Amino acid sequence: MTTKPRVVFAGTPEFAVPSLQALLAGGWPVVGVLTQPDRPAGRGRRLMPGPIKRVALAAGLPVFQPVTLRDAESRASVAALTPDLLIVAAYGLLLPQAMLEIPRLGCINVHASLLPRWRGAAPIQRAILAGDADTGISIMRMVRALDAGPVYLARGLTIGEDETAGQLHDRLARLGGEALLAALPGILAGTLMAQPQPDDGVVYARKLEKDEAALDWSLPAVMLARQVRAFNPWPVAETRLDGARVRLWRARALQHDERAPPGTLRVDDGRRLRAATGEGWLELLELQWPGKRVVASSEALAGRPLDGRRCQ
Repeated sequence: MTTKPRVVFAGTPEFAVPSLQALLAGGWPVVGVLTQPDRPAGRGRRLMPGPIKRVALAAGLPVFQPVTLRDAESRASVAALTPDLLIVAAYGLLLPQAMLEIPRLGCINVHASLLPRWRGAAPIQRAILAGDADTGISIMRMVRALDAGPVYLARGLTIGEDETAGQLHDRLARLGGEALLAALPGILAGTLMAQPQPDDGVVYARKLEKDEAALDWSLPAVMLARQVRAFNPWPVAETRLDGARVRLWRARALQHDERAPPGTLRVDDGRRLRAATGEGWLELLELQWPGKRVVASSEALAGRPLDGRRCQ
């Protein structure tokens, strides 16, 4: 195929932005953008556009925000754009079969894992929680089953030892835009063939829930450190201390000879704070008390006699 196809892009959050920007910078004819409806945000709970909508409007692209893609009206609005190709990146709505059949060249997805591992809603966080050493981006052809389509191209990267979900998200988002541009010419020319995902190794990344944020101090320090990393920036790991909900933004596992009941706090040198766990200790590096800003442990200890207190 010598001419670039008419593209409809579907995405909503920040993760999708580098992919849309890569298409625009590469001169791909984006004829419309699908994104989720505006959501209330801020103290006033005013309706605010998502990141993809802001980028699309700035580029002068038509924006469509259906609540569902299962009704005939929504499908008709997409069909009216006569797309050759639909590109999806973290859109947030499932595409029914009738929608998948609209683009002449089908639909492709920019997914934040090395499929078939971590199909589903939260692949970045689940990879950190599981202690994976590597992850990456998969450019796949979409089918009706969730993230089960054949993969055109996969690009991997190493997860940093102390990397948070937010940091990994940003690196994967950039890699997603790069991988998308690398894959598109071969997909359109028919020289890049999609490979079926193996049956072995399928793991699902279920959506994060707010109640996962509470730390269980009976778990090993290594697992708790992963939770702190995976839940930064949302929902943010937390514990109860003297009746207050304290959020933990950064932490790391420590080896220490001392033994104490899980959750017991110790202060070292007046500026370092650690908590006993079911196995090892967790050094608490950045904390946040209710209504306060995030601070380093040395500042958090100022005026607070925490040694010997116990987290719940």
